[in-house]
Amino acid sequence: MYRTMKEIPKEERPYEKCQKNGVHSLTDHELLSVILRTGTKNCTVMELAEKICSAHPIHHGILGLPYLSYEHLTKIKGVGPVKAVQVLCIAELAKRLSASKAKERLKLMTPSAIANYYMESTRYLTKEHLMILLLDSKNCLIKDSILSIGTINASLISPREIFLEALHYEAVNIILIHNHPSGDSTPSHQDIQVTKRIAQAGKLLGIQLVDHIILGEHQYTSLFEQGLLNSDC
Repeated sequence: MYRTMKEIPKEERPYEKCQKNGVHSLTDHELLSVILRTGTKNCTVMELAEKICSAHPIHHGILGLPYLSYEHLTKIKGVGPVKAVQVLCIAELAKRLSASKAKERLKLMTPSAIANYYMESTRYLTKEHLMILLLDSKNCLIKDSILSIGTINASLISPREIFLEALHYEAVNIILIHNHPSGDSTPSHQDIQVTKRIAQAGKLLGIQLVDHIILGEHQYTSLFEQGLLNSDC
């Protein structure tokens, strides 16, 4: 027999607690249990929610949910394919809500606004992702796209590919963004060399590299703000 919410004493059920005291009164585990709905033969839904929230070895609680993969979740006893997908969808919804809140600030095109918008979608990545933002003459975003996945390496990034896309969309300015999975946004020597190489190519084509922003854990570094784009490349 499966143990469900109905088997939990009424005063302890998240549904009734929410109706009586408001959704803000629910704990993290209770919120997750409402989504999961059922536990297993030997584990209540509340206990299962606690197991999921403590599954990641470093990031605990609901902050750990975005770090859990489908494979990781299905290894938890009591979590099958359906529950794993439910948890993944919850984490993705949270990330999209956070990104949507920052979207209006993106039009300001300041390094901090750009970093705040993209940081939520990159902070959980385990590999470096290099992204390009294509901008019009008013610095409004035309399109963003991922250029490469893996360690940022000058020999692997072709300015030709970058500027072919910029020319295709008639971009006047471009911004590069990439994440450091370590959480430290300090630019490496390779980051700086890649930036200079692309900036040089842009000058020849009349397309300005406005900035290269490196994202870390709740931090960012703008090579423009650091003055690394002001000097001759």
